[in-house]
Amino acid sequence: MAKDLYRDFNSYLREVFGCRVQKIIIDAGLSCPNRDGTVGWGGCIYCNARGSGSGAASRSQSISDQLKEGKSYLAKRYKAKKFLAYFQSFSNTYGSLDRLKNLYKEALSVPDVVGLTIGTRPDCAEEKILDYLGQVGKHHLVWLEYGLQSADNSTLARINRGHGVEAFSDAVERTRRRDIPICAHVILGLPGETKADMLDTARFLAESDIQAVKIHLLYVVRGTRLESWYLGGEYRCLSREEYVSIVGDFLSLLPPEVIIQRLTGDPHPEELVAPLWALEKQKNLNEIQAHMKCRGLFQGKEFTSL
Repeated sequence: MAKDLYRDFNSYLREVFGCRVQKIIIDAGLSCPNRDGTVGWGGCIYCNARGSGSGAASRSQSISDQLKEGKSYLAKRYKAKKFLAYFQSFSNTYGSLDRLKNLYKEALSVPDVVGLTIGTRPDCAEEKILDYLGQVGKHHLVWLEYGLQSADNSTLARINRGHGVEAFSDAVERTRRRDIPICAHVILGLPGETKADMLDTARFLAESDIQAVKIHLLYVVRGTRLESWYLGGEYRCLSREEYVSIVGDFLSLLPPEVIIQRLTGDPHPEELVAPLWALEKQKNLNEIQAHMKCRGLFQGKEFTSL
């Protein structure tokens, strides 16, 4: 049913490689300019000290070992034949070019790893790094994942993002010059945003030169400023019903060719404060699909190009 409602990432990868391809999450031990004082301190309000990472880098686990461990698990669970090294935690283009080259080369040296997906910030897109990734992309699949989160600058300031929408647009333009595909990350339920604000972000993305979108639910994790706001009654999480409805409308505004890489996040159970329904990933996906089918929604239904 998902294929009829939106263009999913697994189907895209199967089209490219002719087999099941799985991402393996990599923790490269990199940092973020919004945590070390370059841009700001402490990071975004929803990000804790682990920065969505696995903690593998702090355990001195090499990139190769992380990939080999992931391959073994995913080959058994999904019968995957090929793999993408997903540099996820913090900002994975934030470092010297030499260091980044060594990390990327190590990942691509592992058998059956056919490409890189690199999560980062739009203000960490230096020309020399983009040039290098453009060259790598001639021989391997390379995706850059830029965190936008919202197309409203007042929201970005509220969540201590450390950059504006203009930085995202600039990074997209320079990245696409190298023919590198881009996945934009957005978060639904950010403090102060209405449903109309979130759908404005969808409209902004619909007119941007991006090739994929990841949609995340804002959930509260321990050790963050958002946790303090939540416990103090200053922030209310979206209900499942609200989230499902917003996602359906969000997808309907996106161009049909944009790949949907994610419809909700994967919180670490031991870190999650709220909402607890965020842990029920399959149920949430089923509800999104059922809601869209009930309302006659599908990706691109409301898309109109300017």
